[in-house]
Amino acid sequence: MFLVKGLKINKEKIIINIFLIVSVTTILILLGIFLFLFFTGIKTFNEISFKEIFFGTDWNPTAYGEPSWGILSLLVGTLIVTLGALIFAIPLGIASSIYLAEIASPKTREFLKPTIEMIAGIPSVVLGLIGIFFLSPLIAGLFGLSNGLNGLIASFIVGIMILPTIISVSEDVLISLPKEFNEASLALGATKWQTIKMTLIPAALSGIGGAIMLGLGRAVGETMAVLMVAGNSRGMPTSILDPVRPITANIAIEIKEVVSGSLHYEALFLLGLILFVITFCVNVISEIIINKQTKKYKW
Repeated sequence: MFLVKGLKINKEKIIINIFLIVSVTTILILLGIFLFLFFTGIKTFNEISFKEIFFGTDWNPTAYGEPSWGILSLLVGTLIVTLGALIFAIPLGIASSIYLAEIASPKTREFLKPTIEMIAGIPSVVLGLIGIFFLSPLIAGLFGLSNGLNGLIASFIVGIMILPTIISVSEDVLISLPKEFNEASLALGATKWQTIKMTLIPAALSGIGGAIMLGLGRAVGETMAVLMVAGNSRGMPTSILDPVRPITANIAIEIKEVVSGSLHYEALFLLGLILFVITFCVNVISEIIINKQTKKYKW
């Protein structure tokens, strides 16, 4: 506490109030984004039925005659890319986190962890270029495809992008486990691998699950790389080797062409609302899981 022209000012209270204002502002911004998406996107249902939107397989708002508004193919495309990315990233991410937390020497860990986290700083457009000019011809030749831009390439690129999240959070969870777990298991005659498999992984499972959920949220919302390598076909995909158009890519492609206030404009904001709700729910669930894991072993 100090004096300014006879007034007592509590510096600690001022700092607390500043942080409170910043926190409230962040919440208000988040709420504002949701309300804007909601009140713009919900107008779509004034002219299009819920069934047509969510169960229709054809999305073609600019078709001559009768436009179609089915987003099922877009949802399936999003699901293919997201699940494909997780199938690639989960085993590699968990294995890497176990190595960093339990096997690697301190010097190796100090080198590898920042290197892995630097992947998150690579611009998505750069990874998209790698997918177009290197991976796409490789996949096309390997599977005999006329075009290598498809769900598989998009899944691989997005999988690389979510790896740092899964590795970093999973490693933090494993390191936060009480050392007594390791010591007790080794004292009972278990090997290092048996300790990891039978003791540490089960104990950290909920935290690892939270890391996977954070990666899932990132995968669902990725745009630029997916836009470049997914193939952008609005047709219903039947396999991961088909070109797909996830919701994020569809919004990025079409938003610049629509008339503000039109039905097409409102439908795109409805897609944005769907993405917002999905990613928000995923992030909330992941935070709950990770906090539960932290409190469980907090001494």
